[in-house]
Amino acid sequence: MSQSKFVSALNEQIAYEFGASQQYIAVAVHYDDETLPRLAAFFYRQAVEERNHAMMMVQYLLDAGEPVTIPAVEAPKCGFADTVEPVALALAQERRVTGQINALAAAAREGGDYAGEQFMQWFIKEQVEEVSSMSDLLKVVERARDNPLLAEEYLAREATGEAADATAPAAAGGAL
Repeated sequence: MSQSKFVSALNEQIAYEFGASQQYIAVAVHYDDETLPRLAAFFYRQAVEERNHAMMMVQYLLDAGEPVTIPAVEAPKCGFADTVEPVALALAQERRVTGQINALAAAAREGGDYAGEQFMQWFIKEQVEEVSSMSDLLKVVERARDNPLLAEEYLAREATGEAADATAPAAAGGAL
């Protein structure tokens, strides 16, 4: 595999994934500061998940013998007007990432990089779940705008212990 459009775009995506992780930390800190521990915990978990997505991409490039660029990331938005704005931002971010992931899969296909295309399939599935989850949470926080403790109650009630996805690509650094 040579330095292709797909490899370049995947290196760019690493920055987006690390940026998403940072944004989710900023959202979690906002909710922590507002004494909304369930919303904070939800976004702290999302931050780790996004970081792991970046590390999966790093591991793929290492395995493929391709160069890896660990980029600087843009500073996240830290101030929010209410409890709804951070979730709306997160949903917009997940929708943007979905477009980026689809473009990566298309670049791999167009470049005849079948391993790259196969690698992206897990991320395509993951983005469907991410957009769905964030859409549901946005509906809840919008309804609970005047009483964010109702959103906390929803998260406590609906929380499931997510098992590790055995189909997920390996992340560089293992299970850190």
